[in-house]
Amino acid sequence: MTVLIIEDEKLAANRLRGLIESVDPTVEIVGMLDSIKSSILWFGTNQQPDLAFFDIQLADGLSFEIFDQAKVCCPVIFTTAYDEYALRAFKVNSIDYLLKPVDSEELKRAMDKYQNLHSSNNETPAYQPATISTPVMDKVLQMLTKSYKNRFLVRAGEHIKTISVDQINFFYSMGKATFLNSSENKEYDIDYTLEELEVLLNPEHFFRINRKFIIAMKSIKDIVSYTNSRLKLRLINSSDDDIIVSREKVTAFKSWLDQ
Repeated sequence: MTVLIIEDEKLAANRLRGLIESVDPTVEIVGMLDSIKSSILWFGTNQQPDLAFFDIQLADGLSFEIFDQAKVCCPVIFTTAYDEYALRAFKVNSIDYLLKPVDSEELKRAMDKYQNLHSSNNETPAYQPATISTPVMDKVLQMLTKSYKNRFLVRAGEHIKTISVDQINFFYSMGKATFLNSSENKEYDIDYTLEELEVLLNPEHFFRINRKFIIAMKSIKDIVSYTNSRLKLRLINSSDDDIIVSREKVTAFKSWLDQ
C-alpha cells in the first residue's frame, strides 16, 4: 500500500510516519509534503497513492483547497488539532478523522477501515466517500457544539437517582459492563460504553487513559513514572495499583494536565 502524508509540522509528520509503519510495516511512504502548493504540484505530477493523510491546518491555508485545485482520487484520513473542521472533512474523500496527537490504536482502526473498504477487490476501485457512521457523527457534533453531559441516571436497588458529573471520580469497564465511581465511593452500572462516554464528557475534566479507564482530573492522588515510558496513577477511592496511562496516551495526558 502506498501512502502520502501532508503535514506541515516536521515532528508531527515524522511521528505519523512512524505510527503508520508500526501499524503496517509493508506500507510505502511515497511523499511527505508540508503545504497546499507542494501538494497540488505533487498530485499533478505523480500517480495517485492508495491512501493519503491530510493535516487540515497547513501553513499556507486549509488542505481542503487541494481538492479544489488538484485531482485527488484517493481516500483520505484527516489529522488535525482543530476539531471545528470535522464536518467539512467528511464532505470530501475522508474515510476517517483523527484528532492530534494521533493515537496508534485509533490510527490502526482507521487503516483497518481503509483495508475493509478495499479488500473485496484485487484492484483499488474508484473511491466513493464512505457513509459517516452515527457514532462518528455524534462525536463530531459533540466536539463542535461543546455541549456535554451534566449528570447520569443510575439505579440503586429499586431506586433511581442522578449523579452529577462533578461527583464522579472515574469510569471503568469490566467485561461488557461500564461503571462509575462517585465521590461517596459508590459504584453504579451505567448504560454507556467508554467510547460513548468520551463523546459525552467534557474533555477539560475527563481523560481516557487506556482501554479500561476514563478519569476525572480531581480523582488523581499521585502520578509515578513507570516502565516503557508509561505513567502509573493512584486515584481517589481506588485500591487498584495497576492503573496505567498507556504509552500512546502519555503525551496527550501531560498536555491535558497542563492546560
